[in-house]
Amino acid sequence: MRYFMTGATGFIGKHVARQLREAGHDVVALVRTPQKAHFLADMGVEVVQGDVTDKASIHPAMEGADGVFHIAGWYKVGVRDTSAAEAVNVQGTRNVLETMQELGIPKGVYTSTVAVNSDTKGAVVDESYRFTGRHLSVYDRTKAEAHRVAEAFIAQGLPLVIVQPGLVYGPGDEGPSHELMVQYLTQKLPMLPQGVAFSWAHVEDIARGHILAMEKGRIGESYFLTGPVHTLAEGLKLAEEITGVPGPRMSAPPGVLKAVSALMALVEKFVPVPSNYSSEYLRVSAGTTYIGDNAKARRELGWTPRPLKEGLAETLAYERQRLAEQAAA
Repeated sequence: MRYFMTGATGFIGKHVARQLREAGHDVVALVRTPQKAHFLADMGVEVVQGDVTDKASIHPAMEGADGVFHIAGWYKVGVRDTSAAEAVNVQGTRNVLETMQELGIPKGVYTSTVAVNSDTKGAVVDESYRFTGRHLSVYDRTKAEAHRVAEAFIAQGLPLVIVQPGLVYGPGDEGPSHELMVQYLTQKLPMLPQGVAFSWAHVEDIARGHILAMEKGRIGESYFLTGPVHTLAEGLKLAEEITGVPGPRMSAPPGVLKAVSALMALVEKFVPVPSNYSSEYLRVSAGTTYIGDNAKARRELGWTPRPLKEGLAETLAYERQRLAEQAAA
């Protein structure tokens, strides 16, 4: 099979590309800077220059594909410049799906997120859940808009399956989970937010879930690719059992973080603040739960995520090795 991909240079995308190539499929990846995608070319991926925000660049790369994986997305929390969020997450999704529709591609998989549900307030929700409140971050809001774009295309008959990962972690990450691991290992986590919980899934399992969705997913359906549910405190406790490195002993109740978030919203109007002290970052850390039930993916796709302790052991070993190499350089 010949698959077209966006987001192949990202954390999830590069694992999807590798697994597809290992299974013997041809892969065409749309990338903004081919010079930075040597690792894709080395694994036999056809790299084509383009951008999801430029619809004209998508058409020639997608032509002739048996399936589409639209994984590209803007994912940042607490940054001042959010100008690319709408263009990449919303308009980029519209561009890719319109092109898929115009070319008559037989099937597509779109990468959404459980963050479209924002804070579930402790409830482990499933794919039928619909959030109606105000989103906590620009990322959550724009991904929710993009999710609605995808559902509108499905309603028009587009043969699309939606997957919704939870917190993605694993070796090689450069995002929030990587920053969390490094701060923990270097004992620079100032305090532990109380009540914060995630559905933790290893990137290899998330990638496999994408491919299973392409192979087995029912057109028009959404599937939560959510790993086991653990609070952040439980995750760091497991990390301490694995490494012996103690986590933070101070904790912050949700009410305190919400109050500080409101204060920082005033401060950051006048002076720049680090992203992990921004009002948005503190707001999404105030006892929020980004969690979902993976029963449907298990039942229909045969998807089985690994336990958190197993995945954390591998990830923390990787991060420790990288820190040691950086210290020796």
